[in-house]
Amino acid sequence: MKNKLIDKYDKIFMKSFKVKKEKLKKLKYESVPQWDSVGHMSMIGLLEEVFNITLEMDDIIDFSSYEYGKKILKKYKIKI
Repeated sequence: MKNKLIDKYDKIFMKSFKVKKEKLKKLKYESVPQWDSVGHMSMIGLLEEVFNITLEMDDIIDFSSYEYGKKILKKYKIKI
């Protein structure tokens, strides 16, 4: 199951920010033009839809990188 979760997570980032899988580990807020405030909220919406969760406002604000996002999702019982 873990592999499926990471695949879903990766696809959300690749779709939202038009980046290749190799770039994900270093991806941070505003490190690509697509990850601006609008792109951020679009990505958050996809995460909530795909993982059937509702992120708290503090977590939405703190979701500043691909790697840190994994830590945030653990709070919602999504272990990637």
